[in-house]
Amino acid sequence: MTRYLMLLACLTGFTALSGTTSAATRDEQKQACQGDAIRLCTFAIPNEAKITACMRKKMDQLSPKCRAMFEPAPQKNTATTKPKN
Repeated sequence: MTRYLMLLACLTGFTALSGTTSAATRDEQKQACQGDAIRLCTFAIPNEAKITACMRKKMDQLSPKCRAMFEPAPQKNTATTKPKN
């Protein structure tokens, strides 16, 4: 029970995706990756840095939704294109 509570506390503040530029909210990150964290990186809980490292190492095993959280957010193209003459 204590381990479960520690897990919930960790995943509530889940910033395993910090350092990414994903535009997802913490709740979206948690929802997308909680199952993967439990399935693949239980040994790393509650250390967020270890969870992050574990999930990055196992990127190919992550669910598509969680893997997307590790991808950078699309950048807006601020450059204007000049029309061709």
